Amino acid sequence: MRKWEDLVDTYLHKGLRKKLVEILKEKGISDVKVLEAIHAIPRHYFLDSAFDKIAYEDRAFPIAADQTISQPYTVAYQTQLLQIKKGEKVLEIGTGSMYQTTVLAAMGAQVFTIERQKQLFEQTPTFLFKEQYPTIQFFFGDGFEGLPLLAPFDKILITAAAPKIPEKLWAQLKVSGKMIIPLDESDAAQRMLRLTKKKDGSVKQEKFDTFSFVPMLEGKTQK
Repeated sequence: MRKWEDLVDTYLHKGLRKKLVEILKEKGISDVKVLEAIHAIPRHYFLDSAFDKIAYEDRAFPIAADQTISQPYTVAYQTQLLQIKKGEKVLEIGTGSMYQTTVLAAMGAQVFTIERQKQLFEQTPTFLFKEQYPTIQFFFGDGFEGLPLLAPFDKILITAAAPKIPEKLWAQLKVSGKMIIPLDESDAAQRMLRLTKKKDGSVKQEKFDTFSFVPMLEGKTQK
C-alpha cells in the first residue's frame, strides 16, 4: 500500500477523473451520487505508482495476490444498482484494492468488507482514508460465510464471479434488502443480478448486463 507522503493529487489527475466521469455518463451511469464519488476519489492512490498516468482509463489493472482493481465502469454499475442510501449497512464481499469500499463509504454507507486473500487483507491497516471514513470495518474471512454476528444488512455487494447465490449471505440480508451479484453463466461471463428479498423470504430477481470477474472462492488463503 502506498503512503500519503508519496501521493500527490495533481490538476492532471483531477482532470482525468472529470473525463472519466463523462465517459461513465456516456455509458449509462446516471446516479449523481455515484458519479460524485468517482470524481472525488483519487483512483491512482489505490494502484502502484507505475499506473499513475493511466489510472483513470476505464479498465481493470492488476493488484497484489493475482487480483485486480475493477474497471471504473464496473464499480459504478454495481454501485448504481445497489441504490445506496446514507447510513445503510452494506456488506461487501471482496475488499480487493479497497477502491470499491471507498466509493461505498463516500456515498454514506456503513461498510463491512470481507477479504479472503491474506496478502490483501494485511494492507487494510494502512488504508489511506481511515480517518475520513472511520466506520469502515475490515474482516479477513470466507465471503461465503458473511458476518452473521453483524447481520442483518441492508445491502450486499459481491465483487467476484459467484457459482450460485450464497445461502448464508442471503440469510443475512434484511427483508426488502438488495444483493448485487455477478452470477456465472459460462466460463467467460457472468450475468449481473439484483436480488431483492421479499417479506416471505423469496427473491425478486432482475437481470442486467454481462461482465467478467475473478472467481468467488470458498475459504481463505494463509499467504
